[in-house]
Amino acid sequence: MLKKSLYAFTLTAMALPAMAANTVVEMSTSMGNIEIELYNDKAPISAKNFEDYVKANFYKGTIFHRVIPEFMIQGGGFDANMEEKANNKAPIKNESYNGLSNQRGTLAMARTNDPDSARSQFFINLVNNDFLNRSARNAGYAVFGKVTKGMDVVDKIAKVPTRTYAMHQNVPVKPVMIHSVSIKTTNPTK
Repeated sequence: MLKKSLYAFTLTAMALPAMAANTVVEMSTSMGNIEIELYNDKAPISAKNFEDYVKANFYKGTIFHRVIPEFMIQGGGFDANMEEKANNKAPIKNESYNGLSNQRGTLAMARTNDPDSARSQFFINLVNNDFLNRSARNAGYAVFGKVTKGMDVVDKIAKVPTRTYAMHQNVPVKPVMIHSVSIKTTNPTK
């Protein structure tokens, strides 16, 4: 009887579709590597947007240009000379309605005051930043991934000395470079 029920369980398990895995990327920085799981399942627009920039090698040579301890580190738009990297890609729709929260270690899309203005820039939350979540009075910032390895690197970046550079505040004195971002595993359903 046990063999029969085990056999039935095995057949049932084999008939179930495999759960789609989220894409995992590795970010190589001048301070170490950071592994990130993209939430393709819950933030498909933002995750695909980030992946498209990764595939285009856009992030190579950009920096973490805004570092605020006990808040977040932001990157993906400027080079080491604080020149904004040319970007002709259209902005994306804000997915802050996806139910994901700006918790420590999550990645979210950076944007202007226009909720649907995010392009290449992103930030990594250093603490739980619930005030960045969507609410009745706030369009929110779309979370689309989470650091799975290398949070110690993120915390090291958060401690670098910063300065004001032209109109930009909280700019690291010594640039924190993003050498590359590469896809380690891909969501097979895309």
